[in-house]
Amino acid sequence: MKIEERYAIDPEGFISYDTSRIRKEFVVNPLFIKNDISVVYSHYDRFIIGGIMPDKKLLLESFDLLKASYFLERREMGIINVGGKGSVIADGYEFELNFKDALYLGKATKEISFSSSDISNPAKFYFNSAPAHHAYPSKLIRFDDAEKVILGSMETDNHRQLNKLIVNSTVQTCQLQMGLTELKTGSVWNTMPAHIHSRRMETYFYFNLPADQAVCHFMGQPQETRHVWLGNEQAVISPPWSVHSGAGTSSYSFIWGMAGENLDYGDMDVCPINQLK
Repeated sequence: MKIEERYAIDPEGFISYDTSRIRKEFVVNPLFIKNDISVVYSHYDRFIIGGIMPDKKLLLESFDLLKASYFLERREMGIINVGGKGSVIADGYEFELNFKDALYLGKATKEISFSSSDISNPAKFYFNSAPAHHAYPSKLIRFDDAEKVILGSMETDNHRQLNKLIVNSTVQTCQLQMGLTELKTGSVWNTMPAHIHSRRMETYFYFNLPADQAVCHFMGQPQETRHVWLGNEQAVISPPWSVHSGAGTSSYSFIWGMAGENLDYGDMDVCPINQLK
């Protein structure tokens, strides 16, 4: 298991960071290593970002930072498959995940393993995890059953479909929320107008992006923004004080994951476009 620890950064300190320091603190890459598990533990809301690409059955175990006898002893977890068909076995129950299907695993799930149905086209399990106070039932959410919302327009280059997979309208969670956004053909902006939500942190995971293309991800306080360029299957951590928005040079999709104060998806403070700096 590959484990990294990332500390929380204050916005005043962030202003002085150069590109390499921003990438070191906030970009998560690589996520998918053949037959291995990658984990980044962020001190923003104790949020975990991870990736699993199994050739053989892989068991998700605890590690020293958690000080727990098993991974979900005090946590909940959301998983979205961005690769070939695969299976997750949680305390003896097998869940088969197709491309873009999601799985919620509740607190106190003890034994979790991952496998691919076809090792020539392995599953790629992207996951987020957050502390949990209650053990809610695990649930498989098919992509077709996601709550779908159309946002933006072609006129503003941000026409997109939100697929809410792990939200309180589809499954009961303590604080974790996850979904998948797909841009309509010809649009480039994934979230515009940009916003912040001091009550929640967030991560973006970009995928379905051609190898020779990139997404320019914007972050920082609305009056003092910075940017990083991201490639396919890379993630970025967004602090509660930061905007999180991006524009791509080609079509792409991204997964958003959140944890924090509440489960109100609409709880955000929109930043007027003409006031961004």
